[in-house]
Amino acid sequence: MRRRHVIAALPSLLALPAARAQAFPSRSIRYIVPVSAGGGSDLIGRTVTERWGKLLGQVFIVENIGGGGGAIACQTAARAAPDGYTLLQGYVATHGTSPATRSKLPYDPIKDFTPVGMIGGTPNVLVVNAALPVATLAEFVAYLRANPARVSYGSAGQGSLTHLTMEIFKQATGTFMVHLPYRGIAPAFTDLLGGQTQAMFPGLAAGLPHIRSGRVRALAVTGLARHPVLKDVPTLIELGFKGFDALQWYGVVAPAGLPAPVLKTLNDSLNAVLTGPDLREKLAAEAVEPMPMSPDAFARFIRADIARWTAIARERKIQLDS
Repeated sequence: MRRRHVIAALPSLLALPAARAQAFPSRSIRYIVPVSAGGGSDLIGRTVTERWGKLLGQVFIVENIGGGGGAIACQTAARAAPDGYTLLQGYVATHGTSPATRSKLPYDPIKDFTPVGMIGGTPNVLVVNAALPVATLAEFVAYLRANPARVSYGSAGQGSLTHLTMEIFKQATGTFMVHLPYRGIAPAFTDLLGGQTQAMFPGLAAGLPHIRSGRVRALAVTGLARHPVLKDVPTLIELGFKGFDALQWYGVVAPAGLPAPVLKTLNDSLNAVLTGPDLREKLAAEAVEPMPMSPDAFARFIRADIARWTAIARERKIQLDS
């Protein structure tokens, strides 16, 4: 009898280790940031994952993979197992402007990924090296026209929002600047601060520390209204330039095929972190507004952003791999 009871219990006993193995997360999570260390995107990723890891009881290992406007990082993440242990901080370049301006991307921003959730967004800000003799946008435009081909600007890479926004600005003002793409926003800022370049259009989160230090001067911001942390800096729209409502956004995606229970755990926990007062205050200090979303809402947001930038790229005839 005792032997029969043991045999009958074997299926449930064997299932216990499997159930434990399926619990998520049971080990550290690799979190890929598609830019060099030190920039605004990197700061946001580390700030979020520090608190996210505490909530989930696991360590997030942040890995910076720059280059190719985020294409290398996207390829790396897309090829990983869809188990929730590899995540990518997708953002406006990888899942917005690059798909709109490049027809030969080595990844599909829709088919290769599972949208996990939005983190938040920040406007872009036009900044110049403090040594440049301009204090307003009007003075900057006049300087560009008086000094053709003598001003260069840096960007976070070909196809990034920092690149595309400046190109639209050049077209809108009828001015010219030499474009110098970098492998991320941090090295682009290094050369701007050193005077090797004179201007840039970074996200406000990345530009704010340098604006506060006085080493760069903010001339205008994108968006429909002035930003609370730069109340004295006008928007491009109020200065008469239409179409500058661009948003530098950041979100989380996983490889395609992520199991629904894992996706729910990740989205629920991410949104819980984003609504916590501690993180909201931290991100607000960095000019980032948290924007928690469901996976479906974030998927719709990505599709709409790609469509928006595709329309602009076609209108402006901006194609980077033609």
